[in-house]
Amino acid sequence: MPENNIKLGVYTAVLHQYELPEALKTIKDLGLDGAEISAGGFIGTPHLPVADILTSDAAVEDYLGAFADAGITLTGLNVNGNPLHPDTEVREKHSADLQRSIEVAARLGVKRIVAMSGLPGGHLGATAPNWAVNPWDSAYLDILDYQWDIAVEYWKDINARAASHDVKVAIEMHPQNLVFNPATMIRLVERTGATHVGAEMDPSHLFWQGIDPVAAIKHLGPLVYHAAAKDTRINEACKINGVLDDRFRRLTPGEERLNIGGRYFVNEWPKNSSWDFVAVGRGHDVEFWRNFLAALAAVDPGMAVNIEHEDMELGRLEGLQVAAATLKAAL
Repeated sequence: MPENNIKLGVYTAVLHQYELPEALKTIKDLGLDGAEISAGGFIGTPHLPVADILTSDAAVEDYLGAFADAGITLTGLNVNGNPLHPDTEVREKHSADLQRSIEVAARLGVKRIVAMSGLPGGHLGATAPNWAVNPWDSAYLDILDYQWDIAVEYWKDINARAASHDVKVAIEMHPQNLVFNPATMIRLVERTGATHVGAEMDPSHLFWQGIDPVAAIKHLGPLVYHAAAKDTRINEACKINGVLDDRFRRLTPGEERLNIGGRYFVNEWPKNSSWDFVAVGRGHDVEFWRNFLAALAAVDPGMAVNIEHEDMELGRLEGLQVAAATLKAAL
């Protein structure tokens, strides 16, 4: 068996209601010892004083001191967004956040940044992203050719920036992005010649695509840099509507809704959905998670695995408690 020093932690977006010290205490109380912090993109940076860290050595010392005092290791920054968005307002903000996060990580001595590949429009002058999959019609390959040319140029630059700062960017393989599975992850690396861009292994988005995350880890091998712990439950409705479930509802300005850049918001999840994100252990049992962690340890015995909570049936702390208990039993 490979050595296993996997570091379990939490992506603190779920704890943004707390100041950083209280969030770190919450992680420690769960029996975990790692944290991943938002550095921009879709969401804000309440746990990261970006400007201060970029300009003040004292701020860096104070910030890292908070982690040391809590007994928590800062294992990564997260800047998920769409740096290739055809809307200039969104693209420029998300891209700048990603570029800046590389500098921030270097200042903090953090070696991993989580990001998404992004998704351009389908043609010059497009105003919305266009996710073309199963391109049986050559028109869809025309879209993909256009998009990949944009992505390759962009990610060559990101790889160069990351390499110059000794930081690795781990791309979450997320649908509605050009990179959404192992094949597209490998394609990006090969076409850019990347040495500092690889994968973040978040199994939740692989589950609903019908991908075995353990097999994906073994296939990608050393391209897996970092991992998330988030589960997915496939529901009975999937037998009727399949996994490509488009029954989302647009929320109105008078309703509580999450802005994800520019004029765009998260929509309401479908009723009687085909699948749901759930706390770790509520979609797959301890045995799966034991195999998942073992596969990660075979790639990197000290890999960071951070819980990401998006279970709408459980409260934030309850979801973290369920996930932490499952992972600790699996480890």
